Amino acid sequence: MTPPPAAAAAGRKSPATVFLLYVACAIVLLLLLTSYSPRLQSHSHGRSLHRRLKLHPKSFPSSSSAASGGSGGQHQQQHNHHAASFDPAIAELERRLDDKEWEREHYRLLHGDEDRGEPDDHMKEWEEFLKEEEDFINDDDRFNLADRIRALFPKIDVSPTDGFVSLDELTSWNLEQARADQHHRSAREMELYDKKGEGIISFETFNTLRQESHGEGNMLGFPWWKEEHFNASDANGDGFLDKSEFNDFLNPSDSDNPKIISLLSRQEIRQRDKDGDGKLNFDEYFSGLHDHIHGYDDENADISHIGNMTTAKIRFSKLDEDDDGFISEHELEPVLDKLYLSERYYARQQAIHAISEADTDHDGRLTLDEMIENPYTFYGSVYLSDDDDYFHDEFR
Repeated sequence: MTPPPAAAAAGRKSPATVFLLYVACAIVLLLLLTSYSPRLQSHSHGRSLHRRLKLHPKSFPSSSSAASGGSGGQHQQQHNHHAASFDPAIAELERRLDDKEWEREHYRLLHGDEDRGEPDDHMKEWEEFLKEEEDFINDDDRFNLADRIRALFPKIDVSPTDGFVSLDELTSWNLEQARADQHHRSAREMELYDKKGEGIISFETFNTLRQESHGEGNMLGFPWWKEEHFNASDANGDGFLDKSEFNDFLNPSDSDNPKIISLLSRQEIRQRDKDGDGKLNFDEYFSGLHDHIHGYDDENADISHIGNMTTAKIRFSKLDEDDDGFISEHELEPVLDKLYLSERYYARQQAIHAISEADTDHDGRLTLDEMIENPYTFYGSVYLSDDDDYFHDEFR
């Protein structure tokens, strides 16, 4: 018996219902395929491209740009500064990359006309090494970030050992890594001048070879590499610079050598001493120095005070220890770190940034768990996949 028309219609699904069922099935299938995407599984032990670490080799210091700092060099120094790597293992890989790049750039100086390959060969080797090492640090089995942080935490938590990393402890750790990088780069630069491998260089040797490789120009407007500066870096006064003294010569803002500190103060006075009396009166201080010092005062900087005459007079009075109305070279020394930004300054800024990112309970210090939960705060610049916007952490 043929069913009545109403009953037959009830037994069939409407086209709209069928369409919705197909759409629902398609969505479920798409979600399943996404969960097991070959793109994500192609690096079975690696990280997503959204959190892939990159190595960042640093430019070597050049004796032609030594002593970058002072009021004329602060902005450029900040812009060009590379933060030290948090993890010594990463830093070592970056130093090896630096070495390869340095050898490529100085190939002709090191080998002359000897036929030992071409710079392009070094570049190919550099690129292959970069890919190999970046694959390594992005393999969780071989380079697990949580395990690395667990291993490093007790080396940072030392003053005191209390289960927390303070701002001072993280600053000290960052500074230690930065100075290791600095000494390594200075040692490589010294190879250009110490061709006999004696471990020392004279000013005559340095100056002759520097002019051949760098010429006479300097972006700062004053020649740091002159004999006066070389002699100030010669801490023991033997007429030569050893590796440590040469590092001070290339990085005077990080030196504890009293002769360098005195020379930097004298240099600042010279640049601003309009009447030539060897010291700064208030007008000379206010027009050429106050804003630079106050702008980098970590504790009391207030942009509303920049260019403020009252604030300038207060600061001038504090610097003028003998109340003679002038600032001498000696009186300028306490604020040199505001004029020549050192690795200590950057190490502290790096630590402040890291704590602000990872301190989830806002107690001003970091626990091991907080660091493990925020690994990319410490392991730095990361990138997104090609179809997304790039982003990065400013400090590593």
